[in-house]
Amino acid sequence: MILSPVVRYLTRYLALAYILVLVLVPVGLILWRTFAPGFGEFISAITTPAAISALQVSLLVVAIVVPLNVIFGVPTALVLARNKFRGKAALQAVIDLPFAVSPVVVGVALILLWGTAGLFEFVENNLGLKIIFGLPGIVLASIFVTVPFVIREVEPVLHELGTDQEEAAATLGSSWWQTFWRITLPSIRWGLTYGIVLTVARTLGEYGAVIMVSSNLPGKSQTLTLLVSDRYSRGAEYGAYAVSTLLMAVAVLVLVVQVILDARRAKASE
Repeated sequence: MILSPVVRYLTRYLALAYILVLVLVPVGLILWRTFAPGFGEFISAITTPAAISALQVSLLVVAIVVPLNVIFGVPTALVLARNKFRGKAALQAVIDLPFAVSPVVVGVALILLWGTAGLFEFVENNLGLKIIFGLPGIVLASIFVTVPFVIREVEPVLHELGTDQEEAAATLGSSWWQTFWRITLPSIRWGLTYGIVLTVARTLGEYGAVIMVSSNLPGKSQTLTLLVSDRYSRGAEYGAYAVSTLLMAVAVLVLVVQVILDARRAKASE
């Protein structure tokens, strides 16, 4: 369908206005509020003990969630890409469930499972392992909301790769581990890296599921997103703006990495 120049320009400007109002104006306002008092105030706000502790907790959660998603995500993608079995469609739907379910619902479900009155209440009541309102609860919530990223980035690459090289390696006597390490893993490295980047971004920015399972105590289970909410609710608005800016800086860094990965993946596929 060929559009007239007037319609094309109108559509283009409407799209730009949409992005301006919903994205650029709010982000610009936060940046202005953050740096209006000066860069020194910004540094002071993000280097308080509470902010440093929240950053450490967030990074610790990322350090746990990312390896677990890789360890379980890559084999799951291999199973989905290389096998046909009954219930495959149901498994695909379960993997995509975090995209459809509200993170708050995830938090409630975890409380029903791991809380003191939950299905697995013996873990805390009898074994003394605190899951809900502690770091393990945050990790579980973060894993749930980030499960699809590695799988959904690696599976299409495996489909495109096919099985010819793997079958040839097996014919030449390679073990499954040698085949995976020397053939499969190098072939999926860009998709895997992309999935890891998305997992890091979602883990750092998750709020809805985390607030339900965290005690929100500084130094114990308060992440950066929880610190933003806590500061704003206590009237420390500038501190909330500063930490929000820090999170946005991480998001921009993630976007830059995504662009670089997209360019390299496109170059590698040529």
